Amino acid sequence: MLATLGLAGAHELALFMIAVLVLNATPGVDLLLAITRTLQGGARAGAAAALGIGAGCVVHALAAAFGLAALLAVSAAAFTVVKWAGAAYLLWLAFGMARAAWRGIGAHETYAAEAPGQAWANFRAGLATNVLNPKVALFFLAFLPQFIAPAAPDKTIAFLALGAVLVAQSTLFLLAVVALAARVRRLPIPTGGSRWLNAAGAVLFSALALRLAAARP
Repeated sequence: MLATLGLAGAHELALFMIAVLVLNATPGVDLLLAITRTLQGGARAGAAAALGIGAGCVVHALAAAFGLAALLAVSAAAFTVVKWAGAAYLLWLAFGMARAAWRGIGAHETYAAEAPGQAWANFRAGLATNVLNPKVALFFLAFLPQFIAPAAPDKTIAFLALGAVLVAQSTLFLLAVVALAARVRRLPIPTGGSRWLNAAGAVLFSALALRLAAARP
């Protein structure tokens, strides 16, 4: 069965899955985006963002498997371009939240008038925040090879199989977080609480943008 899935070349698979779970639970851009989109637009908005993040992880897994992520590791210029693009996008998200807080728009009302393409917009937001984070690319490049056996018959297949396990586990984890956040969203929020939630989100995304901008390859 493992050979069929391409995992015959992997070793310490249980440790790998535990490590992925711990990494998923570590607060970061992806987790924060899934939670904020759920609190703003409900479970459907959060799930769309989570699936977009999962799609971004697929991109990084493929890039790492075929050597594209190595370019970010050795080229300071390529890393810098992606880094600043990602920081700019995070600041744009922060600006949107700050504007909603300034106008007094509640977190529940931010996506109240959902257009037919709102789910696609949330998916794109998740995809962009993940793909435009060069640290995720370097993570795939550094993390996955540790769990590929030296004697693996096809290391690329093993790499892709481990990447698929990581993407699946990460996406399921985010969807579980979305389900939990959707329950929290149903709780009554004090007057002004939604406004402060948007403001807090703006501050957090701004801080994450600054942290990404300061990152080095």
